[in-house]
Amino acid sequence: MLREVYIIGVTGGSGSGKTFFANALHKNIGSENSFILLQDDYYKDQSDRFDCDGGSVNFDHPDSLDFDLLAAHLQELKNGRGINIPQYDFKTHTRKSEVKNQSAKRVIILDGILILSQPKIRALLDDAIFVETPEAIRYERRLLRDTLERGRTEEGVKAQFDKQVKPMHDQFVEPSKKYASYISSGVDMETFYRLLYHINKKINYLMPKNSDHKYDMLSIHRQMEMQQTTLRV
Repeated sequence: MLREVYIIGVTGGSGSGKTFFANALHKNIGSENSFILLQDDYYKDQSDRFDCDGGSVNFDHPDSLDFDLLAAHLQELKNGRGINIPQYDFKTHTRKSEVKNQSAKRVIILDGILILSQPKIRALLDDAIFVETPEAIRYERRLLRDTLERGRTEEGVKAQFDKQVKPMHDQFVEPSKKYASYISSGVDMETFYRLLYHINKKINYLMPKNSDHKYDMLSIHRQMEMQQTTLRV
């Protein structure tokens, strides 16, 4: 059982580039020492309420997520114990019967738009990053993701963004920025690189002396330059 676990939250509006940041951080730390925990796996089953794509079910409101279970899982990880992560089906809007067994690792990267809006989640984070990106860019990125990866229609994505995503961003996501330890741009890649390097370096100091984790500014720059045109949420 691990004795020291560092949990860092990566948040920002949908389409901000937060998941890209989380993935880049995870890649540099390595799978042996870290994993990404997704807020989106903790959606409540909405199959009995779902009416249509972009309809009445508000997936961007905190009430749509099981934050009690997420907080309990973070506490288990903090204590060095493994968890069973629920799996959500975005096409049927159901929580699957199967779960993903995940052991604790030294670094947990929590990725989600609403994580800083919840006091019970904030209390379990050691650090938090808010990725800030203009609304128009966030919408284009979300549209690409939801149509290609989640089987949604362009009309449904647009309706949901106007009726739910934007209002919930303004009400819950943007105000939660004040709780972040660091704020990064999702479009200014130099700022993005520097913060990634800083966090990676900080984590390096937290690792045991026999850990194989190393920070490498050149490696970070190279991988970002190859992927900066494909920033995703």
